[in-house]
Amino acid sequence: MVIVTGATGHIGNVLVRELIARDLSVRVLVLPDDDIRPIAGLNVDTVYGDITDVESLKSAFKGVDIVFHLAGIVTIMPGMAAVLEKVNVGGVRNVIDACRACGVRRLVYTSSIHAVAEPPHGTVIDESQPFSPERVLGDYARSKARATLLLLDEIKKGGLDGVICCPTGVIGPWDYGISNIGQLIIDFASGRLKSYVSGAYDFVDVRDIARGLILAAEKGQSGRHYIFSGAQVQVPELIKELEHDIGYPAPTYRIPAVIARVAGVLASVYYRLLRRKPVFTAYSIDVLRSNSMVSSARARRELGFNSRPWQETIRDHVEWFRTEGMLPVRR
Repeated sequence: MVIVTGATGHIGNVLVRELIARDLSVRVLVLPDDDIRPIAGLNVDTVYGDITDVESLKSAFKGVDIVFHLAGIVTIMPGMAAVLEKVNVGGVRNVIDACRACGVRRLVYTSSIHAVAEPPHGTVIDESQPFSPERVLGDYARSKARATLLLLDEIKKGGLDGVICCPTGVIGPWDYGISNIGQLIIDFASGRLKSYVSGAYDFVDVRDIARGLILAAEKGQSGRHYIFSGAQVQVPELIKELEHDIGYPAPTYRIPAVIARVAGVLASVYYRLLRRKPVFTAYSIDVLRSNSMVSSARARRELGFNSRPWQETIRDHVEWFRTEGMLPVRR
């Protein structure tokens, strides 16, 4: 029996599908008020709990061999430090305690590329860079770095077998919750995306991440971390691909990054007031300007990880939205 926390999330629900395809017995941990559309109709054992409640985890982990821990908060919005600490860091502490209490054989934790200290431009980001809360961008990245260091310390103490996986930007189908890149696709299709900012980011297919997590469970070395990257994509390349896949002209007006960052501060307030998922904030502009030259050589070499062309993934992402009736049609 394996269990997936965060099973209704983007990576989580795709991981569940992949585990079922391999004829594994799958239990999923969901919050009582979760939208369960992403796992509806799947052959899973559903238990309700909360990673901030260690007793609910101990109940959920009974009889489990492998825990895939993905539950947490992912955000590009400012002002979230306290809740990120409680859920992302405190949640990992609770998962560790529950794994030990229940005799779980292996914990596979999904961290983030943003938890890794960023080297200067021109230097490849790989597993040689440390996890450092002081050397990452934003509250989300700091929470993931602290959570990862916590897990590494606990593995060193003994009595816990754990592997850490660090995906880059997640793209691909089954995006029920509408990820940040999913919101970009929807805004492009609706015509709300009027301009763009130069920059680049590394994107990797959610299906490849799911398979990478399973490979980490099977082959990963305890106390070791693996980066799952795909390809570094320039923003103009991305919007040109969306133009091709969606069938509407891409915006041609490029906003200078300095102006975009100032606007991003105000945009955070705008998105919060409208309760809309943000497409860009000051943090996201900083990320696009940061070093995104990432290597997954260790994961490819030690696990057999691989990734498909990003253009294929974007096409599949768009087509999934279209099939689900989630892709806007301009009038």
